[in-house]
Parts: sequence; structure tokens; C-alpha cells
Amino acid sequence: MRPHGAGTGGGGVGRRKAGAAAAAASREWMVVPASGPARVEEAGKHAVMARTGLPARDLRVLDPLLSYPSTILGRERAIVVNLERVKALITAAEVLLPNSKDPAFARFVRDLQSRVLASSSDQAAELTDMEGESSAVASPFPVPSSSKGHEVEMTKKTTAVVPEMTSSNSMPNLAIAKDGNTKVLPFEFRALEVCLESACRSLEEETSTLEQEAYPALDELTSKISTLNLERVRQIKSRLVAISGRVQKVRDELEHLLDDEMDMAEMYLTEKLTQQELSEASSRVEVDDPSQTEEDRDEEYRSEPDGSNGSFIGYKPNIEELEMLLEAYFVQIDGTLNKLSHLREYVDDTEDYINIMLDDKQNQLLQMGVMLSTATVVITAGVAVVGLFGMNIGISLYNPATEEETRAANRKFWETTFGTVAGCVILYIIAMGWGKRSGLLQ
Repeated sequence: MRPHGAGTGGGGVGRRKAGAAAAAASREWMVVPASGPARVEEAGKHAVMARTGLPARDLRVLDPLLSYPSTILGRERAIVVNLERVKALITAAEVLLPNSKDPAFARFVRDLQSRVLASSSDQAAELTDMEGESSAVASPFPVPSSSKGHEVEMTKKTTAVVPEMTSSNSMPNLAIAKDGNTKVLPFEFRALEVCLESACRSLEEETSTLEQEAYPALDELTSKISTLNLERVRQIKSRLVAISGRVQKVRDELEHLLDDEMDMAEMYLTEKLTQQELSEASSRVEVDDPSQTEEDRDEEYRSEPDGSNGSFIGYKPNIEELEMLLEAYFVQIDGTLNKLSHLREYVDDTEDYINIMLDDKQNQLLQMGVMLSTATVVITAGVAVVGLFGMNIGISLYNPATEEETRAANRKFWETTFGTVAGCVILYIIAMGWGKRSGLLQ
């Protein structure tokens, strides 16, 4: 019995470790549905993968411990968004956000929820108007009873395919403007728009703050070059390089999406889901419809997209609305990048101006050094004269015999002194004149 008990205890410890590992792998997610209030759920990586159909490598993009560049990935059932501080998993019915205590995150959740609820209300109103108009207009042709039954059966089949979808979640598929031309953005694009708006607004605010600090600091540096001003400009330049890199990554990602139609087509989650539902429902109806021939079924099967395995071969949705959405924010982020480029040019111009000023100061110091060196050489000539007269040699100038000779000696002394000084000055003037004439001095 003892070995059996030990084995049971080991299995319990193993299960506890596995449970602890699973609990450690789980994290809190803020879920914003297409209708209803936001809620916080705790889910592990495998649960999120099963919920969104994403592989583990796509979920690593949202890991806060890893550094990934700005990315927007369109997958079969979800869109992965990693733009600056905005990290989200967008499906056709809800948005999953890694929960955070950052005040900016709370602001983003409020904007997302208000935008989604407002759009849902507008779509509900438009859908009600459309139903009223369609019921008020009578068809001039009689509708056979078999057709009515066929429509009812298709509706039941479509509802039975995805029972978890509510009528509010499927509204974006049915909400069409009264003119019949424009289509209301589906839920995933409204959520993507909020993500893009939040990221662009954050970068725009950082750029504006940097501009307000940079231009006065650069102007002050041009008026007074000091260690404090140089340190401020250095920090501003470091921030400028960092923000420019982040903005450039967002711009490159949007440009990449705009250049690739297949990536944009992958983001039509609601339309793909609707096509899959209709394809499955129509296939079931066709099986139950005895009046349809085998040739008609084959022709319709070839014309419909392949939705049996979740892929739509040959199906290309109209990407114009998504292209317009991405183009709008591409222009906005490009404008932010242009502001940073102008600020970078102003910084470079200021650096060039400072270098010119420093070169001018250096030239002035060099000229002063040349002038002092010339003065030293000239004074050295005078010192040589003094040294000649200071040698211990007996001459009559130092030993006057009479008073007249004394006066003559004094006169010769002053003549020699003033002559030496005047000669040094004349030599200095001649040296300066030659230097300016030859272009060595200004």
C-alpha cells in the first residue's frame, strides 16, 4: 500500500504543478463585444487561440515582455493589432485587449466602447428604416409559396450554422444605406479604426509636445552656447530620433497593407463569416431541394467560394472601404512624420549654425595666438638688444670721466632704449601687415 500511496501523492503534486503552470499562463483580458458593456475575463493562451483561431506566434506579438515593431496582421478569424501602446485581437464579434492599469488604456477602452455602441445604434436605426420601406412596397409579381418556404428554410439553416451569433452582431452585414451604394463599416473595421486613431493621436501628441520644447531650446542655444543648453538639445534630439523611428514603423506598416490587396482582403472577417454561413446554408438547402438538377448544383458550387475548410479560394471582397480607412490614417501619420522631418531639419540647421559659430571662435583664437606669438618674437628681439648692453664689457659709456660725458651717456642710454622699443613696435606692425596682406590674418 505504501508504494501506491506514494504514487498517488506524486500524481497529486504533478497535477498541482500543472494547474499552477496553467494559472501562471493565464492572464486578464478586457473583452469589448459588439453590443453590451465591456468585461474582464481571465483566459490562458490556448483558450485565446481556440477563441480567435490564431497561432501562438501571432499571440507573441502582444506579449508585453517582448519588443515587437508595429504590426497589423489579418488572419482567417481575427486581426492582430500591435500599434504603440494599442494591443488588440479583433474578431467579427468582439475585441480582446490585454488588461492594463494604464490610464491611457482606460481612455482607449472608453473610446472603443462608445464608438462601437454608437455605430450599433445607428445601424439598428438604419435597419429598422429599411425593413419599414421594404414592407411598405408591394412586389408586382406574385411570390410562389415554394419560394417563401425556401427563404424561411434558408433563414433557419443560416441561424442554425452559427447559433451563438446574435442579431446585433450580424447587423453590420445587413446595414446598407438607403441609396444602396454605401455600406456601413463592419465591426472589425470600426474597432480597427479606433486602434489606428488612438495610435496616431498618441504619436501626434508626443510630436506636438516635442515641438513645443524643441524650438525654444534650439533658439536659446543659438543665442547662448552653454553646457546646459547643449544638454537640453542633446536630450531633445534623442527623443526626436526615438519618436521618428516609431512613427516610421507605423507608416511603413500602413503602406505595406495598402500595397497588398490580399492582406486587406483577409481583414474582412464579417464578410467572410457571412459568406461561409450562406455557403453552408445554401448547400444544405440544395440537398433538400428535389427540383434542382445535378448540373445546376455543380454550376452553383463552382461559382461559390470554398467555405468548407474556412478558406475562400477565388473570393475577393471589395476592399475599397478598408483602403479608404487605411489611406486616411496613412495621410495622418505621414503628416506627423513630416512634422518630425521638419524638426529634424531645424535641428540639423541649428547644429550647422553652432558649428559655424564654433569655427569662427576657433579662428579668432588662432589669430590671437598668432598675434601673441608675433609679439613674443618681436619682444625677444628687444631682449637681445638689452642683453648685448648688459654684457660685462668695459666701455666709456659706463665710466664717464666728466659731467659732460655723463650727460652724453644718459642721452645715449635713452636713445638706445627708445630706439629698441620703437624698433620692436615697427617690426610687430610690419609682421601684422604682412599677415593680413597674405590672408593669414583677418
